[in-house]
Amino acid sequence: MEELFQNTLTFMEGALNHLAKQVTPPKRLPYKDSFVYRYKEQSVLQAIVQKLARMVSCLHSARVLSEYGLFQDQAALQRMLDEFHEDILFLIYGLTSDKITPLHESYLKEFYEEEFDHENSSLESTQKRGMVPRKKIRAYISKIEGKDLDPSRAVEVSRTLGKAYSGYIHGASPHIMEMYGGNPPHYHVSGMLGTPREDKHRCDLWHYFYRGILSFGFASKAFGDQVLFEKVIEFRNHLEAGKNKGVNPRQ
Repeated sequence: MEELFQNTLTFMEGALNHLAKQVTPPKRLPYKDSFVYRYKEQSVLQAIVQKLARMVSCLHSARVLSEYGLFQDQAALQRMLDEFHEDILFLIYGLTSDKITPLHESYLKEFYEEEFDHENSSLESTQKRGMVPRKKIRAYISKIEGKDLDPSRAVEVSRTLGKAYSGYIHGASPHIMEMYGGNPPHYHVSGMLGTPREDKHRCDLWHYFYRGILSFGFASKAFGDQVLFEKVIEFRNHLEAGKNKGVNPRQ
């Protein structure tokens, strides 16, 4: 399974670099005694590239945590991955299935907003970063995807899954108690390899890698890159084969 994950990450990194070259690159802007990189255009496609980059980075981290049996922390990252995936779909659908709405414009404004507006003192900064409510993003996605389904039910499913994984982020008691067990019973704070939780969380992680590949498939459509889309579909098929037959997908 580890080689399966690594091959998937290698493929996604290649796809990310390919897409990043299709947008105007970020510029170096002076900042204090150094500089920072920023996208001047602040476009939808540039935002998609950034969200894909964060998703791949998070998958790397989740994989490492899984290797050490730190499943509570893996699951917390999966909660982040849920939102990255939703954000990517939200932005992509605005280009491929609908139009850029005021909700998209608000999202992009807040996404690109600087954290601080006072260069020399963060305490003197005045702005407070807003955030488009997650329920609105989920409702938009459900409206696009669920034309033949009940959109309200789709939103509720997403909310329920998000709430379940939020317990790992916020340290809810039922989630913490998953670390407790053994003979004699104790808290497995250094990892849970060899416990009944291992198979469940490794299988769960595979689904996030699979969703990551799907995100790149959607993104390739938004970029109008049919060649990349076909490569993503081919890799997706090999990823499924690797899961079902124990065969690693080719790079």
